[in-house]
Amino acid sequence: MNPNGRKRVIITAISPQVEGGIYPAKAAIHEDLLISASIFADGHDEVAAAVELRKANEDKWTEIPLQFVINDHWETLVEATEIGFFSYRIRGWIDHFTTWQLGLRKKFEAGQDISVELLIGVEMLEQAARIAEKTDAGTLAKWANTIKKNEDVQTSVALASGDEVSKLVRKYRDQTLDTISPEYPFEVERKKAAFSTWYELFPRSTSPEPSRHGTFQDVKEILPRVAKLGFDVLYFPPIHPIGEVNRKGKNNSLTTEPGEPGSPWAIGNRLGGHKDIHPELGTLQDFKELVQEAKKLDIEIAMDIAYQCAPDHPYVIEHPSWFKWRPDGTVQYAENPPKKYEDILPINFETEDWENLWNELKSVIDYWIEQGITIFRIDNPHTKAFPFWEWMIREVRTRHPEVIFLAEAFTRPRRMERLAKAGFNQSYTYFTWRNTKYELEEYMTEITKTEQRYYFRPNFWPNTPDILPPELTYGGENAHILRVLLAATLSSNYGLYGPVYEFGLNTPRPGKEEYIDNEKYEIKHWDWNQYTRIKEVIGRINRIRKQNPALQSTWNISLAPTSNDSIICYAKTDKKSKNALIMAANLDVNNTQGAMVKVPLQELGLNYEQPYTVHDLLSGSKYTWYGEWNYVELNPYEMPAHVFRVEQAEAEL
Repeated sequence: MNPNGRKRVIITAISPQVEGGIYPAKAAIHEDLLISASIFADGHDEVAAAVELRKANEDKWTEIPLQFVINDHWETLVEATEIGFFSYRIRGWIDHFTTWQLGLRKKFEAGQDISVELLIGVEMLEQAARIAEKTDAGTLAKWANTIKKNEDVQTSVALASGDEVSKLVRKYRDQTLDTISPEYPFEVERKKAAFSTWYELFPRSTSPEPSRHGTFQDVKEILPRVAKLGFDVLYFPPIHPIGEVNRKGKNNSLTTEPGEPGSPWAIGNRLGGHKDIHPELGTLQDFKELVQEAKKLDIEIAMDIAYQCAPDHPYVIEHPSWFKWRPDGTVQYAENPPKKYEDILPINFETEDWENLWNELKSVIDYWIEQGITIFRIDNPHTKAFPFWEWMIREVRTRHPEVIFLAEAFTRPRRMERLAKAGFNQSYTYFTWRNTKYELEEYMTEITKTEQRYYFRPNFWPNTPDILPPELTYGGENAHILRVLLAATLSSNYGLYGPVYEFGLNTPRPGKEEYIDNEKYEIKHWDWNQYTRIKEVIGRINRIRKQNPALQSTWNISLAPTSNDSIICYAKTDKKSKNALIMAANLDVNNTQGAMVKVPLQELGLNYEQPYTVHDLLSGSKYTWYGEWNYVELNPYEMPAHVFRVEQAEAEL
């Protein structure tokens, strides 16, 4: 016999859950988490339901009522007010008291004799009083006695039907027949996990003197510039000693000239490995001072963690079993046929010494956290074992919930999704190659309107040191401005490989989607004071993002139909501040395009019958619009996009 046979409520289609609760759903602090389920029962009795929340490793549950929406669908918004790991479960029950209340009202309104019905209610109140706390028990008993003795039926019905009575009886209901769902985990992260603006530079290229290797002291001089542009995360490629064996030369050459610095991703040499600093960049103390100076400007330094080794990394000698050895006695270098990475050795995650390997790799993260780093960009995580990431990230974030991990993985969808489920707070995306209206709308729908929304948090990058998309090559300055405006308004997290983007450098290696004379293999000298129109727009859109809460979430996007596929339009609203924006962009970087756009008035909280003002925050222009359909026209040589702040105009007299 089923021990739960008397429990009549059914709870299904619970959301959010990631693979049945194996992995936690994600939320950021002060973000609303929508919890929902299908809840129903047999017969005509009323059903009630609540979500119960508790923090990991705590026993006390907090109950929040679920609201019936339609067709057995129930939901509620839960504001995340504390970072950490949590669980929730759904509780449903037959609400006998509400069922009685509804029946009582109907019979009373029909003029029927309800004397027995009132006695049934009295029994329910007395039953609740028997298990209630002292003060509440007295109140319940008083109500029961009043109904029992009151000869004024209308007064008794009014008392029995009141919200105060309902609330107290619900509090002391018999819970033995409640249906309780399994627990599902979710994690609340700090705001920067959901809203951040990244700038990438190579510290070795920051020297004001063309002939000198840049240092952390040089980076400190650039910090005010990065802050003025509106970036709050400054990301460095690896800062460790660079391998001397098989060092790559300019443009990925297999031969090097004297003085060529090599790729920072070829980590380790006789001077140390992942816990050491390249001596020409400075000392550990210099680095820690840089981290502190950045924080004064509300900038966090993000470190690159690349779990791979140059052939002369100390790990190769100290832990040979962590690498694969070929029959001729040489170590297997990294390969992605036909690509070869002769300066890099991949780590063997199938080693029998895997436990020591895992602990050592985690200790790298622990070490840099001790030095003040709380954001890590992980290089190529999809080429390392997924179980390792699940273990390592959970271990680190349990002790340090403020730590953020960004997955740099341009790979197949299921791999990228698995990394996000394993705990990565942010993820690189396919935005880099999504250019048409159809591609952009389809991709935004996938990552914001499906279950991905609860575990895959996108970070949009128009370029990286490895990737120069054709759109930037052929589109020049117009494309650079367009793509940064799209990245900054479609996603609440976005980043740039900064100097080359600001200065519009877009010459590719022949036959490759990557930069010629790539900074990965040589030291550059940048004129940080040089003015460019691209730089001006970057600073402007970053200020707009900080001033408008609607752009600080990815999930609130509403795609708007347009009459021209060269024009994409979408809206975002922050309900708490009532900040509402409409973005329209010309995807044709060579020609002026116009279109009628259908404004989602309801989502923006606009009155259909009143005009409203749209204030372009990029140009300063203001327009009065009417109704749903309105016209936009964009010349890409002037500005390829509008970022309109919406204001309801005063009603005309």
